[in-house]
Amino acid sequence: MSEQHPASRAGGPAAIVIVDDHAMFRRGVRAELESAGRGLVRVLAEAADVDEAVAAVSTHRPDVVLLDVHLPGGGGAEVMRRVTASHASPDTRYLALSVSDAAEDVIGTIRGGARGYVTKTITGPELVQAIGRVAEGDAVFSPRLAGFVLDAFSGSIDVAAVDEDLDRLTEREREVMRLIARGYAYKEVAKELFISIKTVETHMSSVLRKLQLSSRHELTRWASDRRLL
Repeated sequence: MSEQHPASRAGGPAAIVIVDDHAMFRRGVRAELESAGRGLVRVLAEAADVDEAVAAVSTHRPDVVLLDVHLPGGGGAEVMRRVTASHASPDTRYLALSVSDAAEDVIGTIRGGARGYVTKTITGPELVQAIGRVAEGDAVFSPRLAGFVLDAFSGSIDVAAVDEDLDRLTEREREVMRLIARGYAYKEVAKELFISIKTVETHMSSVLRKLQLSSRHELTRWASDRRLL
């Protein structure tokens, strides 16, 4: 007989761990789940980077991990890889919760083992519903993201083709790049990513230099050509 899962639902609330490198965002998600998910979701722990996430999942063995895609230490895919390799929590399922809806992030996370992918524009009740479905073994995607998955696995999107360019950027630079390319003002990017406007400016300068572009107009076209918007 297999060892009983310590965080098993057994008809009760889904036990989860929240993984995101922004403390304010974690607190917001936790508060939303404790309100909209009362009796349906139980938060066991939080983690801010890959090492903390692997330790939290291995210790608490949750039903579902809410997993950010870009994390210090290697990203969400690295969390899944290390937990899977350790066999510490084989029944845990992963639901990506990210600001990014870029094709390569979605596909890379699904290839890493996630059962679903939703963006941070999701509402509290929708997130509670998504957690419940993933806990039950369903796959959960918004219609747009589901389209990415289908296109990628049918060969319509060559995800690998954009990696060489994107590899020049750090994870934070990628986040800034996508938001700027979508038309966000620096102030809006700073608010979205919980960083200062000065930091946004620094990242933007680095992005343009690494990609050998001269303006945000060129950046938008560069990102659009690679289907990153």
